Amino acid sequence: MSYATVMVHVGIDEASDARVRLASGLGERFHATLVGVTGWGPRPPFAAEGLVVDFGPSDAEREAMTEELGRLGAHFREIVGPGNRPVEWRATLDFPLEVVAHAARAADLIVIGGGPQPDDVFRSLDPGSVILRAGRPVVLVPDSIDSLVPSKILIAWKDTREARRALVDALPFLHEADKVMVAEVCPEGGEAAARQDLDDVTRHLARHRIAVAAAITVHGSGTATDEIIRIAREERVDLIVAGGYGHSRLGEWMFGGVTRGLLGHSPACCLLSH
Repeated sequence: MSYATVMVHVGIDEASDARVRLASGLGERFHATLVGVTGWGPRPPFAAEGLVVDFGPSDAEREAMTEELGRLGAHFREIVGPGNRPVEWRATLDFPLEVVAHAARAADLIVIGGGPQPDDVFRSLDPGSVILRAGRPVVLVPDSIDSLVPSKILIAWKDTREARRALVDALPFLHEADKVMVAEVCPEGGEAAARQDLDDVTRHLARHRIAVAAAITVHGSGTATDEIIRIAREERVDLIVAGGYGHSRLGEWMFGGVTRGLLGHSPACCLLSH
């Protein structure tokens, strides 16, 4: 099992070039086709005094936007450089979320940024929405990272559908790792059930010829995200694998949640699946 196609969002944010280099490196590692994708949303129509007013781009503006996307594509290919693997470019005059969500059907793995997004709402990409809509594993890349060598991987386990999906989606990375750790954050008194969960996960991975170096059950005074990030920093992990939005996104926004915490504070790349 491997990733045959790695797709990367190419944006106007400052971290875009580093993200492309990281995705290019993954393409080389997995001998995968690399696809760069971007979008530029037109101004939507709005209602005024009972009338629908459409200030969409004129023909001249549309041509200028298309040319700018073409220049972005040329820059993408320049960063990737010459190579033997296939490289594709996809650019559409539509909101980046819509473009990436539709293009996801052609990808095995999607690489997006995890840092602050541009103020331009017509060209920015909301990471949480991509996770919910892509139907593919999403690698979230912090701004400071431009390569991903998955030597140490932390699986942030919780017995949910999304976590199970992420575990399977991450198998190509897990086979590449030198050290795989599994951690479940449980409340005090829940250690026995958590240990049983982790034993099952460990045996499951062993059947895939993946040895788990450490299975950790923790419960502290901080949040689950705090504990996961603490372990990731202490172990200097390269990749965190987790389910994406096991609760509703509204629930995470109101009450907090691991996905929301990782989106904003993870020190390492995260593979998230919904």
